[in-house]
Amino acid sequence: MQRNARKAYVPGLVALLVAVAAGCTGAGDGGGSPTDPKPGGSTPIASPGKYRTLREPCGSVSRATLQDLLPTTPGLAEEQLEKIYRGTSAVTYDTDRRVGCSWKADSPDASHQLVIDVERVVSYDPAVSDDDRAQEVYSRKEEAAELPAPGGTGSPSPEGSSSGGASPSAGSTASGATTQTVSPSATTTPTAGSTGPSGTPGAPDATTEGLEPRVLDGLGDAAFLDDVVARSGAAARNRTVSVVFRTSNVIVTVQYTEQPARPTDVPDSAQLQEKARGLARRLADQMNE
Repeated sequence: MQRNARKAYVPGLVALLVAVAAGCTGAGDGGGSPTDPKPGGSTPIASPGKYRTLREPCGSVSRATLQDLLPTTPGLAEEQLEKIYRGTSAVTYDTDRRVGCSWKADSPDASHQLVIDVERVVSYDPAVSDDDRAQEVYSRKEEAAELPAPGGTGSPSPEGSSSGGASPSAGSTASGATTQTVSPSATTTPTAGSTGPSGTPGAPDATTEGLEPRVLDGLGDAAFLDDVVARSGAAARNRTVSVVFRTSNVIVTVQYTEQPARPTDVPDSAQLQEKARGLARRLADQMNE
């Protein structure tokens, strides 16, 4: 009886050892271990944007450029000129996310104001890249500008505004500085020979082909230009040209305004657009250095 019991015990022990060995082998074959609940793949993480910091804009514009954009009264002391061309930094809570600067100068013929706003967009969704999120922000700005359709005449809409005014970031909200905000309901880009809401003659160059608000090519990854004529106070009219462009995950807005001293004068659209676009190109080149 004892010899038979020992024989029965030995085969049972062998079977147990075989089962344990088989279990160990199965745990290491990559076929669904407890530490790998989703074998064969993982959630992709979108790439971060190209830019992690922002250049300080007040120091990004050369003195020569500022002198061209912001003519002053002849004979000003160097101390006064230095104060004008130094600019005023925008108040922001995180200079790695948003910076801005504004300048203002008066001459006998007109007042000029320049505002630069720079925003670095960060996506907090791992499935959406910084560049894609920045494109979403840029697209909203372009839509808010209500640019005329390609090939359109640029004539006023029923509300009296062809371009919807300056983009949200290209005004008082752009840098927190002293800049004139152009309200869409108060703007107008009249057709040649027409009259504005108050019966004043329209700007003859407002609808000149090639000068209408439009999408721009060759500036960053995407860009557009807005051109708005508006009244300031009871008499004088000002023109504001805004150039907005996106490079990777950074959106830059250049806003250039001229208000003539004489209420009968209308700022030249071609000249303001050329200067605003030239500055935007220089800023874009700096970002790629």
